[in-house]
Amino acid sequence: MTIPTEPIGSIPRPLWLLEAIAAGDGADPRLEPLYEEAIQETIARFEATGSPVISDGEQRKYHNFWTYGVDGLPNVAPDGFKIPFAAGHTRRMPRLTAGPFRYLRRADRFLDTALRYAHVPVKQAVISPSAMSLMYPADEIPGYSRDAFIHDLLGEHETEVRNCLRMGAHKVQIDFTEGRLAVKIDPTGALLHSFIDLNNLALSRFSTEDRKRIGVHTCPGSDHDSTHSGEVDYAELLPSLFALKAGNFYVAMAGEPDRVRVLKIIRHHLKADQRVFIGVVASIDPRIETPEEIRDRVLEAAEYIPVGQLGTTDDCGFSPFCDDRSTSRETAFAKIRARVLGTALAAEVLGMGAP
Repeated sequence: MTIPTEPIGSIPRPLWLLEAIAAGDGADPRLEPLYEEAIQETIARFEATGSPVISDGEQRKYHNFWTYGVDGLPNVAPDGFKIPFAAGHTRRMPRLTAGPFRYLRRADRFLDTALRYAHVPVKQAVISPSAMSLMYPADEIPGYSRDAFIHDLLGEHETEVRNCLRMGAHKVQIDFTEGRLAVKIDPTGALLHSFIDLNNLALSRFSTEDRKRIGVHTCPGSDHDSTHSGEVDYAELLPSLFALKAGNFYVAMAGEPDRVRVLKIIRHHLKADQRVFIGVVASIDPRIETPEEIRDRVLEAAEYIPVGQLGTTDDCGFSPFCDDRSTSRETAFAKIRARVLGTALAAEVLGMGAP
């Protein structure tokens, strides 16, 4: 038995790719060779870190991890849900203006490319139904009810996840960064519970075996070295998080001021058939952790989480929004290598061998 270790997803894009995207439309077919080159280079560098599981670095999600499936739809407006970050900037979602709701592109397209270049297992991140539900406006769209929208949304999400599983994704990771944000927006918990219910409607469409390869990622946000909900108490989120019908959970932890308190909460709510990947790398901290620091964080987690249900990960992707240049590719890969080496050191201390 070993301690599994996986990335969250995004890697900063090469500067030449960012400049090409900024100069025009990120969906321009003429950029396809550049995306292909960036993916191939990213995978090669990812594998060089020794990571046993990789991603494509989300190089082709040319705007961000959240709206990749709907960027360019004709039935949206740019003035949708606003996400404020602690650094003072905001990000906005598109607002749906008419039905029906359909994805313009799905993540299995990205996975297909990555699998052609990878020599180790590849995981694929997808956005959660609850995040996409924020596209529907407060006032009902004439001729297209919210219930009809939710029906279409769940269908699109299910198709995306099933395609990734069928193609051989090591894991399909559902990004649920809005979970902690929901508590900030609505301290009563009603919004969070609605998100949990919606995501469970989606997860219930999959078999028990499928859900062993499905995971949920939670974090306080990551953009320009800033968070959108870092001040929210994890105790308000985690009990509901582990009610999700998923087999794996990726929980940002390295940036938490009181990790032990959070680990105790996880221990209390983690179910026997669930594995939790603890964040041991702070993705928005420019300092590169040493393998020994990672080792100690893993050993700390092992005091509270059964080692058979423990894994390690990064707190968040390193560039969820593609125009964020606050972290370099070199820093991201150095942090990933430290995570891999530190997890192996911890496994040796625990008598488990290297992952």
